[in-house]
Amino acid sequence: MRTPSNRRARTTRRDKTDKAAQADKAGKRQEPRADLYDSVTQSIIAQLEAGRLPWVQPWGAVPGGAAPGLPRNARSGRPYSGINILILWGAVIEQGYPSQGWLTFKQALDAGGCVRKGEHGQSVVYADRFIPESEAARARESGTDARAICFLKRFTVFNAAQCDGLAADFAADPAPLPDREIVPVAEQVIAASGVRFRIGGDKAFYAPGPDTVQVPPQPAFFEQINYYRTALHELCHATGHGSRLGRDLTNRFGSKDYAREELIAEMGSAFLCAALGITPTVRHADYLGSWLAVLKEDNRAIFRAASAASKAADWLLARHHAALADPQTAPTGETEAAAA
Repeated sequence: MRTPSNRRARTTRRDKTDKAAQADKAGKRQEPRADLYDSVTQSIIAQLEAGRLPWVQPWGAVPGGAAPGLPRNARSGRPYSGINILILWGAVIEQGYPSQGWLTFKQALDAGGCVRKGEHGQSVVYADRFIPESEAARARESGTDARAICFLKRFTVFNAAQCDGLAADFAADPAPLPDREIVPVAEQVIAASGVRFRIGGDKAFYAPGPDTVQVPPQPAFFEQINYYRTALHELCHATGHGSRLGRDLTNRFGSKDYAREELIAEMGSAFLCAALGITPTVRHADYLGSWLAVLKEDNRAIFRAASAASKAADWLLARHHAALADPQTAPTGETEAAAA
């Protein structure tokens, strides 16, 4: 016959066992999440320490054989986003895959193919959040907002190059653009500016001393139309030269005045693109923090910057209109290949 003390002892042992099992399960749930955060972070750190920036720039083809572009699901065509871009670009570079197309094991089978035996997939992540029932109940009782819990789910994808049996055009990358995707009106604006314009290298900048704009060659841009957005951005800087609109271009990098000048050039380029009918596909946020600081400190800063941007755009457009009206007397810029 079981005594109350025996029952209590058994209950206590059972409770401890259940709690241990729950802790075990919780540990198993938490460990992959911790490992996932850590592994991705360490991968990015390793790339940075190797001197390679694992995020996109508007120029510089992705090495490793794949065409420039975002990694995408080869089945749906939908591009990956967020951290998955860096993960999959890293895999393309490291393994030298010739495609930016990825798919799951099942998707390969559904497409009539299969992942080759011995191939290893790449982990990507899905991030979301949920509200546990206990938290929802607590929120109802207290009248406060429920706190959602973030989670990551890991799943595995394979590059199209790791699969056999897929149709030849199943995961084809977009056809590359020709050597130059020329926008004649933009070329005319550049030429009519009178600014010395050099093409070459891997950086875009305006140098006030020699009064020179330099941009990478157009084929180096992921999407060649962005060449013009960058060229017009740098030409807007050039309008600030003392011989033109006379803005202060001697500001120290990282200063508020430097951020203001970048804001002028960024908006000026956008104004010019709109005026010329150019639709670029990238927008930089390199100076977002600095711009926010400037605008929060001075509620008139955006008005002044927009005014200066309009003046810069108008100055360049006026030269363009003059060139159309009288090609013989209009100023012409000097375009040349930059020294290697």
